[in-house]
Amino acid sequence: MSLDKKDVEKVARLARLAITDDEAEKYGEQLSNIINFVEQLSEVDTENVEPLASVVDIQLRLREDAVTDGGIRDDVLANAPESLEGFFVVPKVVE
Repeated sequence: MSLDKKDVEKVARLARLAITDDEAEKYGEQLSNIINFVEQLSEVDTENVEPLASVVDIQLRLREDAVTDGGIRDDVLANAPESLEGFFVVPKVVE
């Protein structure tokens, strides 16, 4: 699939990017290469392939699933410009 200059300018506008005509041609070629590669990948037969979390056959170390409050509230609030009674103080944004 080949992207023309008009398509590239539309993508740039949607991404809120300002590009020149020279950049549009350059990016058009690059985006076309990316789309062609993705099309090649979609042709690969993955019917009997198991999903993998990693290519290395290892067992992940799991931790106990326990709910905690973190126990570091004071450390976190120390970074806040202003706090009150254990909470962040933020300016009012709705009238």
